[in-house]
Amino acid sequence: MKKSWIVLGAILGVVLIVGLSLAGVYNSLVARSQAIDGQWAQVETQYQRRFDLIPNLVESVKGIMIQEQTVFLALAEARTRYAGAITPQEQTDAANEVESALARLLVVMENYPELRSIEAVTTLMDELAGTENRIAVERGRYNTEVRDYNTAIKRFPVVMVAGIFGFDEREYFESFPGTDMPPRVDFS
Repeated sequence: MKKSWIVLGAILGVVLIVGLSLAGVYNSLVARSQAIDGQWAQVETQYQRRFDLIPNLVESVKGIMIQEQTVFLALAEARTRYAGAITPQEQTDAANEVESALARLLVVMENYPELRSIEAVTTLMDELAGTENRIAVERGRYNTEVRDYNTAIKRFPVVMVAGIFGFDEREYFESFPGTDMPPRVDFS
């Protein structure tokens, strides 16, 4: 009888250790997944800041740049697509469209030297440049979180737990080709 209690106790001990280990791994993966989602929210916050600045910039230069309505229309359409985007990939694609349209606006603005004398335009351009830097930082942090998570779910024994509970690899933020180079803007 004593032997059976010892065996039962050992089995329960092993089950308890395995169960606690699984719970710990699961909770760790949940925390990493949530960190990725939280970091993506930071990227979205900076996108929103950019989108809030764009209408002010457009309104500041619209009167002077009358012939450039196609650029303004492209910006408006890209912002609308972003507002309707649901998944991070859709948001990334729409944000890349906004970046492309914004780059076209900045290039066109070079043809209007009188814009550099408008303080509101200069201020908005400075704010926009700062926002672009913040976006780059937050995207980098997001990709770091994704890398850490993806590395964790591929390591043994976590890979088994990740597979059982459906923790799939997450995608890195990737820009459209050509968006790695900022547009050159020179009002001089």
